[in-house]
Amino acid sequence: MDMAEEEKKTEEKKNEETFRLSGAEIWDKVNEIVKEGNARRIVIKNDKDEVLIEFPLTVGAVGLVLAPVFAAVGAIAALAMKCTIVVERKG
Repeated sequence: MDMAEEEKKTEEKKNEETFRLSGAEIWDKVNEIVKEGNARRIVIKNDKDEVLIEFPLTVGAVGLVLAPVFAAVGAIAALAMKCTIVVERKG
């Protein structure tokens, strides 16, 4: 791996945020992230670090397109399990 590739990976890591939440906090945080509008992708993982749901957020991906995703997030929140939300930010 050359220096440019290593810098790019480091830069990509800086654009990620991780939140450890459970229950209704999951739903609230996902809504907040979507409303902010500067996220590229959201990944929700369980305690075992297994991906439960992963979805991209693009400029056109709002409303009806995200409705099934929000239903899935709501189901995860209803189970009140501890989850990790990883948010990839633009920039």
